[in-house]
Amino acid sequence: MKILFIGDIIGEPGRKTVARQVPRLVRERGVACVIANAENAAGGFGVTPDVARELFAAGVHVLTSGNHIWDKKEIIDYIKDEPRLLRPANYPKGVPGLGRVVVTTTAGEKVGVVQVMGRVSMPTVDCPFRVVRHEVEAVKQEARTVIVDMHAEATSEKMAMGWYLDGEVTGVFGTHTHVQTADERIRDRDQEGNRDRAVPFPDAAPLRGGPGTVRLFGGAAGCGHGGRQGPVD
Repeated sequence: MKILFIGDIIGEPGRKTVARQVPRLVRERGVACVIANAENAAGGFGVTPDVARELFAAGVHVLTSGNHIWDKKEIIDYIKDEPRLLRPANYPKGVPGLGRVVVTTTAGEKVGVVQVMGRVSMPTVDCPFRVVRHEVEAVKQEARTVIVDMHAEATSEKMAMGWYLDGEVTGVFGTHTHVQTADERIRDRDQEGNRDRAVPFPDAAPLRGGPGTVRLFGGAAGCGHGGRQGPVD
């Protein structure tokens, strides 16, 4: 199974690129599940119900978000009833929405998605490392393939999450900074001592570009039936 993760989608140009490119990538690359960060999809700040529905119609299975999730107030009621739109799980209890979901692909395979937000130079939230463990265990009750979106400012915090969840999830993606680091790493758990290959995935950059250009950046990862990570594109 191949999973496509797209970083922060920026405004209408980003949404149009998703609608144009995602069906092609699904067809040509055999992608079974598409995950995208939508916190900047509505005019660059936040996401609206109409925008979320537009992205789902384009072929995205799960939308993650981040610190801009509440910028468009109409999303508050929508997120209560749409489990495929996630907000960081480490927001305080009582905040609308959820930080995890399990979806089923057309082939019948289940994929768990979890989102947490970092705390370095970010709004005050609960500890992502304490919260993510509980969320991962919850989705693993249904799915063996688990993807985590670590929405954070500091690359070091994202890398720390990769180390923390090494061997526990299929992959960890970083979002928020709008710059793709492209430093994907795969940990071979049978190769002891090689600590340089510990972080599962890179920052997934947004859909962005200069005047007249919009580019899609992200990562596609293969995984086996046991949820073990395979090649990364």
